[in-house]
Amino acid sequence: MPRAVAVRFAVVVVALSVGQGAWAQESKSGALARQLTAALDAAKLDSIAAKDPSAADTYCAAMYFAGSPLLVVSAKYSVPQLLDTRLAKKEFRDTYIDLSSASIPETKIFIQDAGGNGFKSKREDNQSFDSYEVGGKPTSFDGDYKRQKLSEPDYQKLFIEADDRYAKILMLLLAQLKKTS
Repeated sequence: MPRAVAVRFAVVVVALSVGQGAWAQESKSGALARQLTAALDAAKLDSIAAKDPSAADTYCAAMYFAGSPLLVVSAKYSVPQLLDTRLAKKEFRDTYIDLSSASIPETKIFIQDAGGNGFKSKREDNQSFDSYEVGGKPTSFDGDYKRQKLSEPDYQKLFIEADDRYAKILMLLLAQLKKTS
């Protein structure tokens, strides 16, 4: 085999092995989601909400029942005073409902964490998959990037960005839960 061909072959093998490793890695959101669901269970709460101090008029909320997906929403809200009042009164479920139904659509992020254990980049055998919707554009983290008309690198990039964003939201919710307890 000529040297140039051997070098290209080695580069492809390394790239494929790195790509496979990235698919199998623990997500940033994994430990945080498990921590949030455990804390909600321990506090006997089904929801939590918080204001995002880094973005004006932006809030996040989660709803969770043991054994069901962790549902998370983040968005700007056109009447922030209403949500500020709800947060002060610890009306977390109402905040979740308001963000889910009446937030500013182009700013809305909606997450369905199927196992309540953080994002997984592809579906595990006989398991539901995670989904991420931003500004009305849904992405299914089921590993089938071709069906979603994405290249594998674009799918992995989107997964990493979504996981980073999800981890930041989870940290805000965990901080709020600690203040509430």
